[in-house]
Amino acid sequence: MKKSDLIKFLAYGIIGVIAFFIPINLGGRNTIILDHIIVFLRNTFPSGASFYALLIIIAGGVYPFIKKEWNKDTTTLVFSMLKILGVGVSLLYFFKIGPMWLFEKDLTPFLFEKLVVPVGIIVPVGAIFLAFLVDYGLLEFIGVLMQPVMRPVWKVPGRSAIDALASFVGSYSIALLITNRVYKEGKYTLKEAMIIATGFSTVSATFMIIVAKTTGLIDFWNFYFWSTLAITFTVTAITVRIPPLSMKENRLSDGSGKEENSSRFAKALEEGLKAFHEAPPLHESIKKNFTDGVLMAMGILPSIMSVGLIGLLLSKYTPLFDYLGYVFYPFVKIFGVPDAFLISKAAALEISEMFLPSLLISGASLVARYVTAVVSVSAILFFSASIPCIFSTSIPFKLSDIIIIWFERTVLSLILALSVALIVF
Repeated sequence: MKKSDLIKFLAYGIIGVIAFFIPINLGGRNTIILDHIIVFLRNTFPSGASFYALLIIIAGGVYPFIKKEWNKDTTTLVFSMLKILGVGVSLLYFFKIGPMWLFEKDLTPFLFEKLVVPVGIIVPVGAIFLAFLVDYGLLEFIGVLMQPVMRPVWKVPGRSAIDALASFVGSYSIALLITNRVYKEGKYTLKEAMIIATGFSTVSATFMIIVAKTTGLIDFWNFYFWSTLAITFTVTAITVRIPPLSMKENRLSDGSGKEENSSRFAKALEEGLKAFHEAPPLHESIKKNFTDGVLMAMGILPSIMSVGLIGLLLSKYTPLFDYLGYVFYPFVKIFGVPDAFLISKAAALEISEMFLPSLLISGASLVARYVTAVVSVSAILFFSASIPCIFSTSIPFKLSDIIIIWFERTVLSLILALSVALIVF
C-alpha cells in the first residue's frame, strides 16, 4: 500500500463528504456546498437557468424517441407520452401562453421555478461530486463496514450495503441497475432482490436537498438527512419480516433454491483501496458522472411537469387525495400534532410523485414539514419514476405487491417520523 494512494483515497472521500454533508457559511447562509452552488447559479444566471431547464425538458421528451425505446413496453409508452406532455406544459409556461389557470402560482410556476430549475441544476452538479463518493473506494469502504449487520437486520447479503449507499448518494436508478445485475448473476435470491429494490432504492441525497429546501428544512439538513436514512432503513427492517416480502421465495434467478455463499470481504480499507486502484482517472469519472446526471435530469424533469401537474390538479380540484388521506389519518391523529389531516393527505399524494407532498406542506408547521419530508423519501415507491424503474428490471414484481409495500412503508414511516418529530421539535 502506497502512502500516496492512501492520502488520495482519504482526500477524495473527504471532498465528497464535505460537498454533501458539511454546512459552510458563505454570504450569511450556512448550508452545504451544493446548495450554495444552486443559489449562485440561479442568482447569477436567472434567465439562463430557466432556459437551460427548458432545454433539458425538451431533450428528455424526445430522447426516448431518438433511442427508439419509447414503446418497448406499456409502462415505457405511458411515460414517454407523459414526458411529451411535460414538454408541452413547459413550453406553454416558458412562453406565457395558454389558459390562465395553468399559471396559478401553486401550479406550473411552482413546479418549474421551485422544482424543475433547482433539480435540473443540482442533479448534474451533484453527479460531479458523486465521483468522489462513489468511484474512489469510499462506497466499498463503508459497504464492508456494514457487512456484519446487513444479514441479521435486513436479511440481505453484506454486498447489498453498496446498493443501499449507491441509492442514497447516487440515485434509485443506479441502485436498481446494480440490484438487477447482481440478481441476474445469481448473487441475490428473488426475496433479497425484492427487499433491496423496495427497501433501499430511494431518492438520492441531491434529491433530498431539493425536498429540504422546498419544505424549509435546509437549516436542519444534517439532522433531516441522517434521521431520514435511519427511519428508511428501520422501516425496511420491519417490512422484510411481514407479507408480502416475508413470503417471497429465496430462489435465485435461475430457479435454484440455494443461495450462493458470500465470501468474506477483506478489511474495509483494503477493499476501498482496491476500488481506488481500479477507478478511472478523475477527469473521466467526473465526465461520466456529469453525463449520467444530465441524462437523469432529462428523465426526471419532463415527468415532474406532467405527473406533477396532474397530481397537483387532482389535489387542488378533486377530493381524490382527501379520500386517500383518510386512510392514514388515524395513524397521524393519535400523535396529536397540528396539521394532522394535511400530513395524511401529503402521505397519500406521495405515491404519484415524491416531490408533490413537499409542495402541499410547504407552509405548514415544522413538525408537519419534517414528517412529510421524511415520509416522501422513506416510502420509496412512486409512479412518476421509481415504480417504472422497478418494473424495467428482471425482478418479477406484481403491482399488487408494490401497492401493499408502499402502504406498509408509508404507515411505518409516519409513525417513526412523528415519534422523532415530537421528541426533537
